[in-house]
Amino acid sequence: METKADFDEFVAARSGRLLRTAYLLTRDHALAEDLLQTALTKAWFAWSRIDGDPEPYVRKILVNTFASWWRRKWNGEHAFAEPPEPHPGPGGHDDAEQRQDLWTAMGRLPRRQRAVVVLRFVEDLTEAETARLLGVSVGTVKSQTSKALAKLRIDPALAADTTTTTEDLA
Repeated sequence: METKADFDEFVAARSGRLLRTAYLLTRDHALAEDLLQTALTKAWFAWSRIDGDPEPYVRKILVNTFASWWRRKWNGEHAFAEPPEPHPGPGGHDDAEQRQDLWTAMGRLPRRQRAVVVLRFVEDLTEAETARLLGVSVGTVKSQTSKALAKLRIDPALAADTTTTTEDLA
């Protein structure tokens, strides 16, 4: 990439998608915004060295920054406000509640497994792309995906709902 104006265009065009990835990794809106801002700051300093499409490079910064945060045992801030009461839809278990159950189950996954599930099934990356982004082998991506899906299948938050699949992550 050549100019800082290109960076501004990139941020305007792609930050929404990158923010979604950050949220899926962190499961917290404020923390996701912090993560994206940190990743974009790092990308700004490397902007002149990026060849081709910068999104994979910035996404890798995003995932690596997320990983370094949990390695430091930084868990961020915790909200104390109670969420509003859910309004059940038909059948007593509405879509919002099902999504909450899924995110509760996703939150129990180790961060590397959560990252693999997000990249594979939400961002729709191939195993090879996910491996390259995380800096691991394709076999590691496969094994982490398998372990994550096995944990999700037996998670108590999803036990009552047998129809939840990885497509529900999107």
